[in-house]
Amino acid sequence: MSPTPYAVRVAEDPADQEACFAVRKEVFVAEQGVPQELEYDEYDAVATHVLAVRDDGLPLGTGRLLYGEAAAAKTDGDPTVGSLGRLAVTKEARGLGVGIALVRAIEDAARARGLAAVDLHAQTHALGFYERLGYEAYGPEFPDAGIPHRAMRRVL
Repeated sequence: MSPTPYAVRVAEDPADQEACFAVRKEVFVAEQGVPQELEYDEYDAVATHVLAVRDDGLPLGTGRLLYGEAAAAKTDGDPTVGSLGRLAVTKEARGLGVGIALVRAIEDAARARGLAAVDLHAQTHALGFYERLGYEAYGPEFPDAGIPHRAMRRVL
């Protein structure tokens, strides 16, 4: 079986942003049971969203970057640190490298904004994934939407 061709891009038009939200709804709301009112927040309007799409246009994954004031609460107020969040890959795309490509695209967007590091709040089952990408966990475990998480950071 050949790999599924896909591309990752910044979601700049409304259709791409809707595709990002649809992936998040599928993964976080439907699959993981996160309440919809917690999944979508005021930061979506100011975030840089990235989208992975199959060559035929089917959305495979998404993630977002917060920076500046939007990231301050998640990064202890350090303006040089961005916040990676809402990383979601559809079931059929898992294991294809989509998550890695999304993280790297978000890091590229952070570098383009002059950020020195990226923080994230990882579900504990995903710690190994982020560690393989150079992120280091810090601080205690904490619940977010009823799911255990740890804070992680990667210096760019």
